[in-house]
Amino acid sequence: MAGKAFSETMEKYMATLKKYVPVVARVHGKAHPEFHDVHKLFNSIEEKWPSDDIKLDREFAALREVTDDFTVPGDVCETYEAVYRMLSELDQAYRS
Repeated sequence: MAGKAFSETMEKYMATLKKYVPVVARVHGKAHPEFHDVHKLFNSIEEKWPSDDIKLDREFAALREVTDDFTVPGDVCETYEAVYRMLSELDQAYRS
């Protein structure tokens, strides 16, 4: 179950992620089709947050799998890298 650290991290990054994720999907989705899965998983996280009894184990496990533990591809922009960094921090905060 998500704690205070997760809520604070979500509040810190949510507005930026809501802007960046669709843009990265549009720009890099053809070369990196896995990012479309990232986009769907992010949307699922966004829909569930905030709630009193948020459970995101499935979403974060899937994100770790799809992104190879948030490994940034070598041919992407800084925005793509920033999305993976923020999602990784969210994952860590959720699991702590």
